[in-house]
Amino acid sequence: MTTKNALVTGTSSGMGLATAEYLLAQGWNVIGVDINATDISHENFRCIVTDITNQEVLTAELKEIEHLNLAANIAGVFPPSTLDTMTFEQYRRIFDVNVWGTLAVIAAARPLLVEGSAIVNFASVDAFTVSPGQLLYGASKAAVVMLTKELALELAPMKIRVNAIAPGWVSTPGNAATGRMAAAAHSIPLGRVAQPEEIAAWVHLLGSDLASFMSGETIVLSGGDVMR
Repeated sequence: MTTKNALVTGTSSGMGLATAEYLLAQGWNVIGVDINATDISHENFRCIVTDITNQEVLTAELKEIEHLNLAANIAGVFPPSTLDTMTFEQYRRIFDVNVWGTLAVIAAARPLLVEGSAIVNFASVDAFTVSPGQLLYGASKAAVVMLTKELALELAPMKIRVNAIAPGWVSTPGNAATGRMAAAAHSIPLGRVAQPEEIAAWVHLLGSDLASFMSGETIVLSGGDVMR
């Protein structure tokens, strides 16, 4: 049986790192992409250190890959912003990484994605519900939800499925740095935040045959905190 290959962004920490490790444990080959080096020592892991917005570099780096079965767009930025604090530079950074970066990775990966392969984008619960102080981030993740639908339609003739995950609070270094994670857990019906490995399991599921008839959807993983 041919070994499955996955391209995963944001692998230096958090959900990206957990997803890379989860897939490796399931026997996949993983190509990680991050602006920082990834601390994974595994014979089936290769790291590409670059900005995900650089489509030309990504395309060149992936030339050595024979095929891909999964592309998981997990890298993202989420600095707080309001109408009073936003700047054009901040707008460009958030949308460049969260929206254009997602598209750049997909464009670079598409020639390598085989029939039956999957793309998993990362949106956020902030795409569906208002989060105070996340004006630009919420808008960028709402854009990811729509581009997931558009790409699902565009790539369906190639038998490539496109879905997204919208996580709520997850125990990552970035979320921990906000200082609000413990308080947030009390408002979640399940009484806790998610672990990165739980999100990684959903990436694997969406990339598997169990989701072979699913495309264009965004799965909310919030412990019941956001229902739609």
